[in-house]
Amino acid sequence: MFDDESPKLPNPLIVFIYQLQYLKRSILSVLLSLPTSLLALLLLLLLAYNGFYVFCIYLPLSKPSPDPAILSAGNLAGDSVSNLVPAHVSSSSSSSKISSSVMYVVKEENAPMFLKTHLPPLHNPRNSMVPISKFSLQRPRRIKKHKRKLKSLPPEPKLSLFSTRMRDFFAGNSSSCKVRFFMTWISSKTFGNRELLAVESLFKSHPNACLAIVSNSLDSKKGSQILRPFSEMDFRVMAISPDFDYLFKNTPAEAWYYELRTGKVNPGGVSLGQNLSNLLRLALLYKFGGIYLDTDVIVLKSLSKLRNVIGAQAIDAQTGNWSRLNNAVLVFDKNHPLIFKFIQEFALTFDGNKWGHNGPYLVSRVVSRVRENPKNPGFNFTVLTPSAFYPFNWSRIRSLFRGPKDELHSKWLLAKLRHICSQSFALHLWNSQSRRLNVEKGSIIDHLMSEFSIFPNSSASSSVKIE
Repeated sequence: MFDDESPKLPNPLIVFIYQLQYLKRSILSVLLSLPTSLLALLLLLLLAYNGFYVFCIYLPLSKPSPDPAILSAGNLAGDSVSNLVPAHVSSSSSSSKISSSVMYVVKEENAPMFLKTHLPPLHNPRNSMVPISKFSLQRPRRIKKHKRKLKSLPPEPKLSLFSTRMRDFFAGNSSSCKVRFFMTWISSKTFGNRELLAVESLFKSHPNACLAIVSNSLDSKKGSQILRPFSEMDFRVMAISPDFDYLFKNTPAEAWYYELRTGKVNPGGVSLGQNLSNLLRLALLYKFGGIYLDTDVIVLKSLSKLRNVIGAQAIDAQTGNWSRLNNAVLVFDKNHPLIFKFIQEFALTFDGNKWGHNGPYLVSRVVSRVRENPKNPGFNFTVLTPSAFYPFNWSRIRSLFRGPKDELHSKWLLAKLRHICSQSFALHLWNSQSRRLNVEKGSIIDHLMSEFSIFPNSSASSSVKIE
């Protein structure tokens, strides 16, 4: 018969197993007797050690690192920057053996030409761009995004539509378009009586002119209704939405506008539309050439004989030299180097928190530097006295809207009116100061509205409030 008894383990092995079980029970009893906080601390330490062991990456010492690659202009911003970035860029020396986490710090030995105080001659302005700042070659930082006002940027139209429409507009009227005019209207407000008066006075003095109003709001069905009376009288006027990419291409504004759209430029507290208008007028003149007018400028006589001129806003009483220029009226040829300098200054020194910094003060800064550096060739332009476009300063513009108080005052107003019409090409109404003023009967503005209106019973009525 079979033996049912199982084989027995040796006595020493049984004793060893009993001892392990006893040790296990002892350890558990000790642990359970410990305070809960101490037990939790031990568990946390165990988890920390386990996490460090799992997620630690071993970085061995690298072999002697090769020389850093030379950052050429083409690698940084395309071939169009090659004329502005120094050809040689040197890096600081380092030890032969370094860790793989070391970053090369590159510095420019020669500063870009755009940053010099005295602006040098422009050899090839079409291919120039905003220079790469030396900070872009250092350790990358998190860039603060500025999106507070970027919603006011108009949507981009089709790339080819703007250039095609502009070309067809000017080419189709080449025989009758004696003078090219540009206006901008980047505003959500209605194109009102004040702006219509400016357009009327333009065609009153230039019946054979072509006017392109660059505006999103006017390039619409409602805008067509506003401008229809001019077209019905065979005046050549067109509203067209801006294509900033096309207008800023191959200028310093191209890189600036890209950074604005990507949130790398702070638009500031001043109206973004106002600053874009300051830049847009420069780009239009640089691309096409012609005459730019603000929408609050009344044209008093023909500007067709003017060429490459800018007007002074104020004169220094002691020296007789101009102390400030203004950009409400600009007359320049296509690709004029001074206009390029204006665009360059805008891109390099943009400040959206200072009123006038990117407009009147900008053109004043650039012309002042150009005047101090006689070595600049090709800057053929003329600065006209304030009487040309700004016979009344903004601080005295209210007097133009007031009617005569008595017979003596009436004679003074008529004499002042005759003087303005004989000595000035245009009259800037300083819209920010006079927008809400009523036109009183018999005032200088009342007479000008009556004289330069081309539509009967339109903006010429003395009872109308110019908005």
